[in-house]
Amino acid sequence: MTKTVVDKALSQELQSTLKVGSFELASRLVVGTGKYASYAEMAECLDASGTDCVTVAVRRDRLLNTAGENILEHLDLTRYTLLPNTAGCFSADDAVRVARLGRELLRDLGNKGSEWVKLEVLGDQKTLLPDPVGTIEATQRLVDDGFSVLVYSSDDPIVAKRLKDVGAASVMPAGSPIGSGQGILNANSLRICLEYLKDGDPEYPVIVDAGVGTASDVAVAMELGVDGVLLNTAIAHANDPLTMALAMRSACAAGRHAFLAGRIPKKRYATASSPETDRIHETS
Repeated sequence: MTKTVVDKALSQELQSTLKVGSFELASRLVVGTGKYASYAEMAECLDASGTDCVTVAVRRDRLLNTAGENILEHLDLTRYTLLPNTAGCFSADDAVRVARLGRELLRDLGNKGSEWVKLEVLGDQKTLLPDPVGTIEATQRLVDDGFSVLVYSSDDPIVAKRLKDVGAASVMPAGSPIGSGQGILNANSLRICLEYLKDGDPEYPVIVDAGVGTASDVAVAMELGVDGVLLNTAIAHANDPLTMALAMRSACAAGRHAFLAGRIPKKRYATASSPETDRIHETS
């Protein structure tokens, strides 16, 4: 009986895809392709993570490694949906230009990811935090140009709501600064973002992007109720990237199950785990 119940729960969760615009993803973990020691290691880690969507920086200097290898030659385009990103852009004009380059590149490859973009418009080199004004402008322009825009944002609920209002297919608030590994620094802000973004639209996809350092950070994010997590450095720069990829996969599933199950409320004082009146025998 127990095995049947567990199998049923797992089956239902597997059928619960992450929907972003016209895209449906089987995995709620989106993984980046940068910073690995080699493309071979990258391919192994992507496989271990269970992801079916990977981000690729489309600026020309990032498609080739120092050995002259093209990253696209190491990605199974029949397995992965590519999510082109505008990493490294510091103005709306630059981000829009790079997004359009990515669209043409993926169209030539025949990958369905050509119709969406992960938008980043950064404010400065030191913090790599998003420029809210430039981000809103670029989102509006790309939406008008027919893109499904997944937009990297701060955890400011007002900015998040504004981005949704101008047409973002998904708002992706940062857990903490890019590559910092600090995890979820302000859970309360993320809760408010979720409240604002899902008000009247509970299926609207909210994805935490940036700052994840280890598996527990992914679990915490998913337990808050976000729909997915996007990460890169936490796997690529781990001491053992392959094992960390497996850990991230498990944490994403565990956090999602915990959110769906509903945690017990936090209380000031202890509550006996074996009370005199057993809950199973209590009546209303």
